[in-house]
Amino acid sequence: MNQLSAFLLAERSGVMKLHEELLRPVPFRSPQQEAILNLLRIGDQLENRLERLFREHGLTLSRFNLLRNLVLAERPLACGEMGERMLQVVPAITSLVDHLEQQGLVQRERSTDDRRVVRVHITDKGKRLTEETMKPLEELEQRLLSKLKPAEVQTLIGLLDKTRVSIATHHPA
Repeated sequence: MNQLSAFLLAERSGVMKLHEELLRPVPFRSPQQEAILNLLRIGDQLENRLERLFREHGLTLSRFNLLRNLVLAERPLACGEMGERMLQVVPAITSLVDHLEQQGLVQRERSTDDRRVVRVHITDKGKRLTEETMKPLEELEQRLLSKLKPAEVQTLIGLLDKTRVSIATHHPA
């Protein structure tokens, strides 16, 4: 079976098994391996689709995430605070801020109390771009999970929460 046939079969049945999608000739070693490979595959597919959407707005996933965090915080944030709130580990928050500042989406403010502390606030232009991006993002999120019923989405959230706890407990970063 080629990949196109596998996708057509999945479209009819509503289910696409990872071993079919990958045209894997041998079974997975364990259910855990299959689950982890599914998470990696889905993560890659989600990131690709999200990056495509953000690119249409002149952003990346990380840049949008930083802007959204500033909107949600409703106050300027220090680089360390922004790092704690990011979805993905970003090794160079400063570089991320540099790019957003060059686009006029954020501004840096040096603390008057402690000159070592630099806080970043979102500009009106940054707020507008973030808000303009939200509707297409919400539509994409709906489409990406359209095959799941609301109860299944809640079950998925619970399983992913437990998985993050398991990872953090047994393999801290």
